[in-house]
Amino acid sequence: MIIQTGSRTDIPAFYADWFANRLKEGFVYVRNPYNMTYITKYLLNPSVVDIICFCSKNPKPMLKYLDLLKPYGLYWYVTITGYGRDIEPNVPDIPDVVETFKRLSEFAGVDSMGWRYDPIFLDGKYTKDYHLEKFEEIASALDGYTQTAVISFIDIYQKVKKNFPEAKPLEKADRMYLGEKMALIAKDHGMTLRPCAEGNELEVFGADCSGCMTQAMYEKAVHNSMNFPKVKKARASCSCYLANDILVIELDGKEHLEDEIVIRRDAQKNKICREHNIQLIRVENSYARRYNYIKSILISYFAVKR
Repeated sequence: MIIQTGSRTDIPAFYADWFANRLKEGFVYVRNPYNMTYITKYLLNPSVVDIICFCSKNPKPMLKYLDLLKPYGLYWYVTITGYGRDIEPNVPDIPDVVETFKRLSEFAGVDSMGWRYDPIFLDGKYTKDYHLEKFEEIASALDGYTQTAVISFIDIYQKVKKNFPEAKPLEKADRMYLGEKMALIAKDHGMTLRPCAEGNELEVFGADCSGCMTQAMYEKAVHNSMNFPKVKKARASCSCYLANDILVIELDGKEHLEDEIVIRRDAQKNKICREHNIQLIRVENSYARRYNYIKSILISYFAVKR
């Protein structure tokens, strides 16, 4: 069994103590985000769990619990970008995350570590040259500690439009230029560049476009073959093999109060939830970075429902 902890929230950064407690207890309850009355119990036991996967921008809080992770196969994706406090105000400085990355690599092994530099966007400050300089800086620091470097270019989702209206999708010429240069930098530091959900356009530069979390990567991490059932893709452009997630948070922006189309869609969603006895938790979008507030909502909700 694969436990994927990272697709919904950053558990090492914000819920390390909780996850450690789950490991000690030997199980975790997972609530279905589309049917809040449907709860599945998963055993957290090395006899049934082949690998636990983490995705984090700040995995340091998990370091004190490494002994609990020793019996498990592990895969860590750690995101380290070149953005400043104007973009990532709560993310630790690059040297701090690099040091944590190295400690995890020494603990879990090079095959169990992946570095993410994403999403990439361009503006007057964060230019192509800026990204290439930072990518080289970080790749050099991680040389010998991972063989995987993942990049992706910013996708302009509806919430991105609302929260980051100045963001623009990259032109193909810019994607190709950065992809070529980053593939060369990654290769110089013993890494394979893996674009995340970017199609196959960077294959011509030696990038591996087969996915950033594949069966082959899992098997390499545990140094053993695994019997994988077929699963649906998370999205059409994603080739990764994903498993069961833990925790879900939904945020609503102003469009849920001002946009008639969104309001009608929400009314339909509310009707469906009422018909199926589902309680829908809504959190106002301005609380997106108020993690303790969201955490308190979830703790209170699960305490009552459990």
